[in-house]
Parts: sequence; structure tokens; C-alpha cells
Amino acid sequence: MTIKEMNYPFDVGMAEVIKEKGVKQKYVAKRAGYTAQELCDMLNGRRLIKACDILSLSLAIGVTTDYIYAAGKGG
Repeated sequence: MTIKEMNYPFDVGMAEVIKEKGVKQKYVAKRAGYTAQELCDMLNGRRLIKACDILSLSLAIGVTTDYIYAAGKGG
């Protein structure tokens, strides 16, 4: 199993929510305590998204984790 597969559907959902909210990845990364490159790596399958990352990112963007997962699954 690849990192990209393990990050799914959170990675896809996070990218969708960022687009939906009209903010930049850099803004979300900074609010969550990451560099822009770290967030980019998470969303592109180069870095594993851990449970603590999921909580930090959902709080930074202002939505629930369930909302992000649903967006990632197309719902």
C-alpha cells in the first residue's frame, strides 16, 4: 500500500475543502503548524497524514473531519 492510498480520502477531501473555501494551502498549513511544503507533501502522497495531522488540519480550515472525509469520497 502506498502513502497516497493510505492518505485517501482525507487528502482528496482536504484539497476540495481548501478549494471550496477559497483559501491558499499556505494559509491552511501555517494555521495548522506546518510549512506549505509539508502540507503539499501530505496532499500529494509524499508524506503520511497521521491522526494528529487530521485534527490540526480540520481545525485550521474550520470544518469537521467527517466533512473532509465526505468531500474526499465525493459526498
